[in-house]
Amino acid sequence: MSQFKNSQRAAALKYESDKPGSAPVVVAAGAGYTAQKIIEIAEQHNIPVYRDDSLATLLSQLEIGTEIPPELYQAIADIYIYFLNLVPDSQELSGSGAESQ
Repeated sequence: MSQFKNSQRAAALKYESDKPGSAPVVVAAGAGYTAQKIIEIAEQHNIPVYRDDSLATLLSQLEIGTEIPPELYQAIADIYIYFLNLVPDSQELSGSGAESQ
């Protein structure tokens, strides 16, 4: 049985588009209470939250400060595009997160 069974997981990513060749970096990750706080802080700062159990599980296992692995580039790019389509042109997308329940 997984230690995370029935536990919410979340990860927060930061992407600096002005740094060519860089990938999004994990800036926060965790399960349970930590995941709830990550989501709460994101919502307080109007940072969009994307819900995906599998992706949140993978991201929450990465070390803080680590770039996402190349295997996750497409999944994160798809989410980023999804968020860009939700945000009005006058706003800048300042961050993204993945979480699950």
